[in-house]
Amino acid sequence: MTAPESLQFSRPTLVADIAAGEQVCPVCSREAKNEFVPLAALPDDLRNLICANASDTNAFQKVCARCARLFERAKAHILSDAAMNKDGSFILSTPLRLDSDERFTGKNVTIAFLDSGFYPHKDLTEPENRILAYQNMNATDGEVASLWQPDVASWHGMMTSVVAAGNGGLSNGFYRGIAPEANVVLVKLARTGRITERNIQDGLEWVLAHREKFNIRIVNISAGGDFEQSYLHDSLSQTVEDCVSLGLTIVCAVGNAGHIPTHPVFPPASSPSAISVGGLDDNNSMNRAKRGMYRSSYGPTLDGLQKPEIIAPSIWVPAPILPDTPTAQQAALLDVLDKAEDADLHRIIEANPNLELALDAALDRPAHVIRQIIALKLRDENVITRHYKYVDGTSFAAPIVSSVIAQMLEANPALTPQQIKKILISSAERLPHYEVDRQGWGVIDPRRAVEMAVGF
Repeated sequence: MTAPESLQFSRPTLVADIAAGEQVCPVCSREAKNEFVPLAALPDDLRNLICANASDTNAFQKVCARCARLFERAKAHILSDAAMNKDGSFILSTPLRLDSDERFTGKNVTIAFLDSGFYPHKDLTEPENRILAYQNMNATDGEVASLWQPDVASWHGMMTSVVAAGNGGLSNGFYRGIAPEANVVLVKLARTGRITERNIQDGLEWVLAHREKFNIRIVNISAGGDFEQSYLHDSLSQTVEDCVSLGLTIVCAVGNAGHIPTHPVFPPASSPSAISVGGLDDNNSMNRAKRGMYRSSYGPTLDGLQKPEIIAPSIWVPAPILPDTPTAQQAALLDVLDKAEDADLHRIIEANPNLELALDAALDRPAHVIRQIIALKLRDENVITRHYKYVDGTSFAAPIVSSVIAQMLEANPALTPQQIKKILISSAERLPHYEVDRQGWGVIDPRRAVEMAVGF
């Protein structure tokens, strides 16, 4: 959808003007100059979808051509595959919220994930298996059986890897990652519980030894070390520096301790050469005026380094539900009930006892009461669909950045880790009214980062 070159509309001053200049779009808050499309010219369903994602209470008559294109492209997916969150808004996909460049998908780029455990989710294995390798650091032979065990240690790594590289196959492609064709290498660091600094270092050393075999270019670490310390005396940080010097880009979650007075940054995120990622709360919206900070950790580090360098969405992040678990069974039941006719609710609940006790106890209540319970459970369990829920934490901001880097390397394979970091910093956008220490150089801008990578 293209906009006429010169459409002039008068409009009131909007809240979005805080984040941009005179002629800004009421949805995304970007300056669009004269590239506007009148709402009256759009179909009713598209117009309603756009208005629902604008934060301003004032009426507006136009939207920028960019937003019109984005929502036109996403309309069918949103209306058919997106569920409702607590305030009645659709959970938007990460590529849509960040306006990523769809020309690049991370094809032929390999990301290694270091985490507590993994599961071969269909969004990574179908129609083509993009898991190049799995290494269990707890087994001398690196056995693969644990990859297929959906235990408590599996969900975190499964989510981080799919957030970055999942193709959204179980949502018709809607809840995909920004690098949906990237290859992945999965490194299981620990059985359960706390991942130690030694675990992370062992995993990094394995990646170093196998980087050429699997063409690993990016390492995502959504885990932290034991305590704050100087990189000069920390072996894990020294290993990070070695990795970067050999061409690996290391992306680390900075942690979720921003509410603590010391807001500590642990290794490996405190390493100088790591790209450390903090948290953005974009309120599940494309409107930049609604952006705020997540409670992520921040520096300066003990060495006086600015951490994080950039921030990315850390809440409202769509992620897969671990299959064959009680959570998956509960989500499937809620999804079926949410779509069922009132006359079928009691029958469906009776056929699925002991999955949701609150529903079992409401079997003698009318349909409208059961509907209220279903809505509350969907909200409380963060369920989007039977296959996805929304999650929070900088653990999921880091893989978003890793996926953008995969796009950049697809666009320009010659980029070094230092150049990648420079581009991400140069293309980021700082949030107004928030301390620089908390956000570094600001919010990642995938489209601009890829454009700079192409021309670097």
